Amino acid sequence: MTPRPSTSLPSVRRRGPQWPVPAALILLSLIPVIAGAARLTELTGGAAVTPQNARFFASPVPVVIHIVSVIIYSLLGAFQFVPTLRGRRGWHRVAGAILIPAGLLAALSGVWMSAFYPLPDGTTDVPIRIFFGSAMLVSLILGIDAIRRRDFVRHGAWMTRGYAIGVAAGTQAVVISAWLLLVGTPDVGTKALLMAAAWVINLAVAEYVIRRRARPSVRLVRSDGRPVRSGAGA
Repeated sequence: MTPRPSTSLPSVRRRGPQWPVPAALILLSLIPVIAGAARLTELTGGAAVTPQNARFFASPVPVVIHIVSVIIYSLLGAFQFVPTLRGRRGWHRVAGAILIPAGLLAALSGVWMSAFYPLPDGTTDVPIRIFFGSAMLVSLILGIDAIRRRDFVRHGAWMTRGYAIGVAAGTQAVVISAWLLLVGTPDVGTKALLMAAAWVINLAVAEYVIRRRARPSVRLVRSDGRPVRSGAGA
């Protein structure tokens, strides 16, 4: 029988490896996770106060909230990119109930620290930090609004954008390290631009993922409505 394109049945994509992307996200997240754990150890272990960490000792609550929420958000969020897990309604709801508050706390605490902590390197990167922190917050709020309206496509898109912003610390470490190796130590202005570039890179990747996820696929079915098996002849 001659197969014909189906317009009524849901599209089916070919299954590929499911773990490379989550594994890469976890590896990328390990950079801020390790840095955050070191900062918590510093705060609780009685480390010496220096110009670089004085603001954390003077007001530890925001940074502790930020570190804990970012660790939860970045690591647990990586598993939302496993298709088989994302397709399980129970898992997705439970994970979302943890991820959304963690993401909101990470964004809010990040914006607060950028606005109110006295930074040892000056305020050059403060507008950039506040802009992207606010963008993460708005993305999460729009994602929440979308799921309340049962708009699952927009929900997934906005949550993906929020996650991309939230895990940019790992990308920033990679970008700045590459600059150090190839060019040398960046000045304050260059470092701020490199940080912004890392956020832009993450968002560009997020947009690619969103568009690829939304790309329609055509499934062939026989005239009697049965799908054509992969590799089957016409």
